[in-house]
Formats: sequence, C-alpha cells, structure tokens
Amino acid sequence: MTTFAILPMKSPEVGKSRLYGEIPDAQRRALAAAMFADVLVALGRCSGIETVVVVSGDPETARMAGHHGAEWLDDAGAQSHSAAASVGVTYAIANGAERVFLVPGDCPALDAVEVDAFLIEHRSSTGLVVVPDRHGTGTNALLVCPPDAISPAFGPGSHERHLGLAADASVAGKTVSIPSLALDIDTAEDLVAMRAHLLGFHGGAAHTRGLLTQMAQVAVD
Repeated sequence: MTTFAILPMKSPEVGKSRLYGEIPDAQRRALAAAMFADVLVALGRCSGIETVVVVSGDPETARMAGHHGAEWLDDAGAQSHSAAASVGVTYAIANGAERVFLVPGDCPALDAVEVDAFLIEHRSSTGLVVVPDRHGTGTNALLVCPPDAISPAFGPGSHERHLGLAADASVAGKTVSIPSLALDIDTAEDLVAMRAHLLGFHGGAAHTRGLLTQMAQVAVD
C-alpha cells in the first residue's frame, strides 16, 4: 500500500512558541531545527514509507527537507498545523498515495523500526488510527486510509476529536500507541522528559541529543 508521510513544519524562527521565555531564543530555534532533522532521518529509514512530504512556507525548512531526501511543498499560507497537513494530503492523493501518515516535526525519538511494524500491522486497515501523545489527550501521529477519510484537526484535545470525526464520517477509528512517538516537545516539562528519555538509550535522535547535551553544559557553566 502506497504510503506518504506528511510533515507540516513551521519555521524554526516561530516554532516551539510555548518555550518562549523558558530557554533563550537561539536555543529554541536550534532545538526546532534539530528535532526536525531527526524526524526526517528516521522517516527516511522507514521502508514502509514511499515518500516524505514536508509542508512549509519557510525556505530554510525546504532546504533541510531536500538535504534529507524529502519532497517540499509550499504551505500556501496555511494558518494552522491542520491546514498545512491538508495541503499535504491533497498533494499525496494527486500523486497516488493510498494512505497518509501525518507526523509532527517535534518527535525526535521516532523509531523507524517501530513505525514500520505499525504500518505493516495496519496495512489492511481502512479509516483512522490515532497515535496519542504521552498525556493521552493530543495526537502525535495519524494514519489515514484513504487519505481523505477525514480532515485532520490537531491541537488540544485532538485525540478524542479525531475519533469523533471518524465516527461522524462512518469510518473505523482506533487508538494505537507508538512509544517513540509518545514524546514531543512543547513545554519546559516536555524538554526535561525528552532529555531523560534520550539518556536511557543509545542511537537515534543524534541532532537533538547533541543539542540537549550542549544546552545542559551551558547551564552548568
């Protein structure tokens, strides 16, 4: 089954806005870029994903996407993560995608082996599979088959909202956890949790791991 990964991405200049005041702006921008790079690397290692599409209006993000072998699509001025995701879904349908895997740019611990196993497990599933965040309320990934089965609606409370949209559209909807996709970084608390998580295993998330190590060293100094 032809699967496109859709990755909406804000510019690192404005991304991670909830970290304003928690860490210096230069670190916030570097963190957004590092996480994005790690997600691209991991998706590029997924054998079950034919095409990775980055949706963004930011030229530097477009350059990074190309560097990591992903396609770039202008977000056409999309005002939200959901709107940018929809731009990517439309492109995927036009280019032969049978399903889409919507992922964020702030889950640097994403594991290609876990994602491939997930995609194989659900290769015959139609409808919607929601991958929740570690709190169980948000959505850190969506697998949608066919790609336009629902319109994505990310944001606070989106886990239940997506399941409700599936029910309204009379398509199957279920929740499946992917451990490496449970952690994202939106707040200072998330940053602490990610640092602790990365200390617990070796390999993967090289950009984010290195940056968090540098940030810890600067804090000590």
